[in-house]
Amino acid sequence: MAQNVLSVSQVNGHIKGLLDGDPLLSGLFVRGEVSNYKMYPSGHHYFSLKDEGGAIRCVMFRREASTLRFRPQSGMKVIAFGRVAVFPRDGQYQLYVSALSPDGVGDLHAAFEQLKARLAAEGLFDENHKKPLPRFPKRIALVTSPAGAAVRDMLRILGARWPQSEVYVVPCRVQGAEAPGEIAGAIAWVNAHALADLIITGRGGGSMEDLWCFNDEGVARAIYASRIPVISAVGHEPDVTIADYVADLRAATPSNAAELAVPDQNEQYALLAHLSRRMGRAMERELAGARSALEQAGRSRMLQNPMSWVDDRRMLLDYQRDRLAHGLTAAMGKDRERFARLAASLDALSPLKVLGRGYAIARGPGGVVKSTEDVMPGDELKLRLSDGEIACEVL
Repeated sequence: MAQNVLSVSQVNGHIKGLLDGDPLLSGLFVRGEVSNYKMYPSGHHYFSLKDEGGAIRCVMFRREASTLRFRPQSGMKVIAFGRVAVFPRDGQYQLYVSALSPDGVGDLHAAFEQLKARLAAEGLFDENHKKPLPRFPKRIALVTSPAGAAVRDMLRILGARWPQSEVYVVPCRVQGAEAPGEIAGAIAWVNAHALADLIITGRGGGSMEDLWCFNDEGVARAIYASRIPVISAVGHEPDVTIADYVADLRAATPSNAAELAVPDQNEQYALLAHLSRRMGRAMERELAGARSALEQAGRSRMLQNPMSWVDDRRMLLDYQRDRLAHGLTAAMGKDRERFARLAASLDALSPLKVLGRGYAIARGPGGVVKSTEDVMPGDELKLRLSDGEIACEVL
């Protein structure tokens, strides 16, 4: 029996037609783990999905990949939607993916966590980079939609709390594909022209998709690069965006941002009144103390009779002079007694006293004669007596 002989291309084409005509394979969801993920310069994504029993090759072309809000990674659990078809040149079937989302969480949430982790690693959320807010801002720039309820609430609260500040609305879109670029550009423009000393950016509440422009990396980097302090006011209290982490201060709502941006003038007036009263009471105490001191000084004898002070000093001078004279007299008496004792001791030890009792001192050529061996016959001596000297000769 003769059999038809088909070419390789014919076989692959036949299989491709079979797969393309299968309704199940034309649009199905596949759950698996990403493996061997690669993104080529062309923008196409190539990877495999695998589970414990097998694997299937996948491709996601640039057009579909551009809609991804997260970056697929090897090892990530995902759910892919697409069609199974054969690539005739290789004769291998693969899954042509048109949509991809993390398994168990939404793609927006996955993109949020990925960007959050990456920016945190770069230090964009560090507390030491956050700038202090001015206590009394002179000019405030509101980077938000000029048509939303949020901007009206902020203008109303800022005007009521601190009308001294000049408020500028820098219009931009806060929803949609063009919003991130406009928000980042508005923040950069305010910095370039030094329009304000405080920036508030945000919008009212909405879904995660509505608020997604404030999870944009470009917006985050514009806030980080701002030399002017930035308050992030996005959505309601539970809503948290990347802009909240990067901003110098996060407000729960746009209205709360206006409250945090400026002080309450009524509270400031009350504080000034309180300080004024305290200052008045302090001045009254100072004046009362000075008045009391003045009255006491006015009652003093010195001011009533200035010469009394001089008289007191004269009496003190006389008293001190008497003490000095008495002290000198006593000191001189003690010195005289000591001198007399020393003179008596010296007189008792004087050689003249010995001579007065009949002794004499012989002096020869060599000085005082102390022994017979100190002189020779014929030497001349002088004898010192109590009333004079006698010249002698040694025989």
